[in-house]
Amino acid sequence: MLAGITVGGGGAFAKEKHKDIVNVSHRGASGHAPEHTLIAYDMGEKMHGDYIEIDLQMTKDGHLIAMHDEKVDRTTDGTGYVKDMTLAEIKELDAGSWFNEKYPEYANPEYEGLQVPTLEEVFQKFKKNNSYYIETKSPEIYPGMEKELLRLVDKYDINKDKLLVQSFSQDSLKIMHELDPSVKLVQLISYGSYATITDEQIAEVKEYAMGVGPNHTHLNEEYIQKVVNSGLEIHPYTVNDKERMQQLIDWGVTGMFTNFPDLLHEVKKGR
Repeated sequence: MLAGITVGGGGAFAKEKHKDIVNVSHRGASGHAPEHTLIAYDMGEKMHGDYIEIDLQMTKDGHLIAMHDEKVDRTTDGTGYVKDMTLAEIKELDAGSWFNEKYPEYANPEYEGLQVPTLEEVFQKFKKNNSYYIETKSPEIYPGMEKELLRLVDKYDINKDKLLVQSFSQDSLKIMHELDPSVKLVQLISYGSYATITDEQIAEVKEYAMGVGPNHTHLNEEYIQKVVNSGLEIHPYTVNDKERMQQLIDWGVTGMFTNFPDLLHEVKKGR
């Protein structure tokens, strides 16, 4: 089992693919603007990000919102768990001022008072033919999250060819696969030391997913080549350094997550 656990623990081919590396704006262009706000998503697009990446939590009254943490404390001026708050209560929160305080070099008065967006609002703004990379966060806390996600995907006629759904939860991905086998899935993995993956684990992932998303910190060329040669995509997270981006590309990754999509764009262009 790869799901929900922390695992302890070819350059020439890759160089031909530099231009094809998927540039995922992690929580939007979250190095430049408050994560998971419409401004951050918009900035990610302008900085040549290929996907809008959205982490999902669910409110007490059943609305999917864009937020990484189960609690609102880190990225708003509020406190408490999302699951205990209504959407109306979430909308009262300031989701931008914290960024100005934490990252003064990127501060902007426009970030003050930004709201937490719902998934529905993201779809309404960025439309059906945009590319979305959506994570079901803590799905064990939010029964029905997968069904609600698919309801909104269908309501807004989101182009499923440009939709990826990821999760650390293998169970959540399998629910998604059962509900709609046409949705492309990515299994997130967290490694605590040198990354290894067995043929059996790869075969298991391939039963329901088209790729894996490991943390980049413990990756090695052998691991990446094994995954890619198996036919799976590999999109490591979260890479914010140009040298590491280049190394991972040389090793053969097919994409990566970054808080600075503008940096990855520069690396892909070969400066």
